[in-house]
Amino acid sequence: MTRDPQPDPIRRLPQAESTSAAIPEAQDRYDVQADSALADELDQVLKHGDSFAVFDRFGDIRPVGLGEEGIYHFGTRHLSGFGLRIDGKRPLLLGSTAKRESTRLAVDLTNPDLETPKGRIAHATIHVARTKVLWDGVCYERLTARNFGREPVTFPISLRFVADFADIFEVRGMVRRRRGRFLPAKASGSEVLLRYAGLDRVVRRTRISFSITPDQISHHEAVFRVRLPPTRATSIDITISCESGDRHLRPLAVDEALERARRQVPAMVAEGARISTSNALFNEWMDRSAADLAMLTTVTPEGRYPYAGVPWFSTQFGRDGLITALQHLWIDPTLARGVLEYLATYQATERDPSHDAEPGKILHEVRTGEMAALGEVPFGRYYGSHDATPLFVMLTAAYWRRTGDSATVTRLWPHVERALRWMDTDGDPDGDGFLDYRRRTGHGLVQQGWKDSWDSIFHVDGELAAPPIALSEIQGYVYAAKVGAAELAVVLGHQERAAELRTQAAELRNRFDSAFWLEEMGTYALALDGDRQPCSVRTSNAGHALLTGIAPPERAARVAETLMADASYSGWGVRTVAAGEARYNPMSYHNGSIWPHDNALIALGLARYGFHDAAARIFSGLFDASRHFDLARLPELFCGFTRRAGEGPTRYPVACSPQAWSAGAIFMLLQATLGLEVDALAGQVRFHHARLPEFLDRVSIEGLRVGTATIDLALQRQPQGVGINVLRREGPIEVVALK
Repeated sequence: MTRDPQPDPIRRLPQAESTSAAIPEAQDRYDVQADSALADELDQVLKHGDSFAVFDRFGDIRPVGLGEEGIYHFGTRHLSGFGLRIDGKRPLLLGSTAKRESTRLAVDLTNPDLETPKGRIAHATIHVARTKVLWDGVCYERLTARNFGREPVTFPISLRFVADFADIFEVRGMVRRRRGRFLPAKASGSEVLLRYAGLDRVVRRTRISFSITPDQISHHEAVFRVRLPPTRATSIDITISCESGDRHLRPLAVDEALERARRQVPAMVAEGARISTSNALFNEWMDRSAADLAMLTTVTPEGRYPYAGVPWFSTQFGRDGLITALQHLWIDPTLARGVLEYLATYQATERDPSHDAEPGKILHEVRTGEMAALGEVPFGRYYGSHDATPLFVMLTAAYWRRTGDSATVTRLWPHVERALRWMDTDGDPDGDGFLDYRRRTGHGLVQQGWKDSWDSIFHVDGELAAPPIALSEIQGYVYAAKVGAAELAVVLGHQERAAELRTQAAELRNRFDSAFWLEEMGTYALALDGDRQPCSVRTSNAGHALLTGIAPPERAARVAETLMADASYSGWGVRTVAAGEARYNPMSYHNGSIWPHDNALIALGLARYGFHDAAARIFSGLFDASRHFDLARLPELFCGFTRRAGEGPTRYPVACSPQAWSAGAIFMLLQATLGLEVDALAGQVRFHHARLPEFLDRVSIEGLRVGTATIDLALQRQPQGVGINVLRREGPIEVVALK
């Protein structure tokens, strides 16, 4: 058998108990390490539940690019190498795509020229189809080879594999002082078992099974000698089961797994309103976003929860889940209910500095891998975000307005009160009326807003801000939280509490304007440092002040102008930091890049204050950007270079794709330009000064549920606005168009 001259797809992490490499104590050890060039081949992603898989376009797993490829389960990589060869050579790629529903990967391959003991096989004689799905901890693959030649062919197909059982943080670049040990692999008949005993005393196993007994099998390779008459085909079904502890899986038949995966996304998407438009390219972006959001959503005992993103953040994040649910709220509020119920269940009840936990605080992130279990990272259940708690209250109030679901709100109210109590106490330790943070553990996150890079909060001269830090957008979230909580208090009969919350909100609004407004720059400061000096930097954070309504109207106009100036708006979107600021770098994670979710929140804020053209401009920029990304899938972020004629946006090398709040951005952008508000309490769907961008002539919204009613709408762009027609109405519901 001729060996492939290309690098073997197998890579092992060292099995030694220790390493001499030092572990840095700075927060940037948690950042994703981009120590190699971005692979030319874009990854293909599958996810289901607490498992996800990243393949190259051939359907293989190789140590290329950033080394992130693999099959992961509960924070551990259960397969780190998987390579298909035909007579020792890598096949030729014909095509590869994640199907529209985002749950199935289809790959078409063919053979190169082969010289076998049975004779020469010309290239493009054999077609090899690979179909992969991920379901309940098992990766299923059907491999079908067909002979399109006029003569019989005989050739070997080999599959080479390895499992490094690396923790996700190791894959991201962290170096461990000690690792567990690999147990002897077992290979017999049609099955291979790879095992690793972690330092957390959990044995993790990767079980690889074949529907046909290989002609040769070992702990790292299975070889099948294939004989095919002309026009005939043969199939091999492969299951890769990810097991740990006492959990032993019973894989489904591959056909059943394929069918379950096929039904998964349509079933989730069907729970919300359905949208279609006159623009096929926009529909492609929207359908991909809806499918990605459904794929990223995991069903928990508390309800559905959108995991943040693949590969680095495929777990529950408080901030990400809350914002994603807010983006999707008008379409399907059940996602918000699942997020709120989950975060209420895991709201902190005790003070634990090692996890930045304080009573009433809302979860930042959950990790389930070996390193989290051992405390090597603090993220097993970590509370180091200062914005998730007010966002939790914000979303609860928004959910109430959208649904009128009194039972859920009544159940959540004690958690809302605990969150409010945290805002007034531990969240504001110096009692100055602003939420401010410093990490409680030396291993936690330095920055605890959504821009959580260690160097993201700085002064005009580039000097990093000293803690405790009060971020501008978090004060806006607190304002909106207290306004919303006052509404809930009225509903639940707590009139005095409602009055108290309204007073607190009004006082915060005045205090915020006085402390954060930068008159000469026409925007709000990024933050106040520990000495309460403003970080006088133009950033996208100020746009969140428009989202929450904390900005007075006269300030909003200046903020809008600053955000849409060339220094901030690149042509694709609003930069996190404006060009010309001290730490501006369009290739950085948070200091000059463009984040779709950030732009969607800003667009909704602009529309709130009547800046519809600016909101539509952001919408148009991101629509144009979507055309340049694979599958029309907007990533977590991209670089903030100025838009150039004939060129697309520049990718950021370690961005998650798909990412939940990037997938949700399109729905909030559409909401912003339409001025769409769903008020279940009034039984109304309201359009405030509705507009449609030039690339959308018509929009259809079907199955929009408001309480017990359902409505279908047709929207048509017109010179002075949008024409709205009701196509179907079931139940008590009113459409109101405000000019």
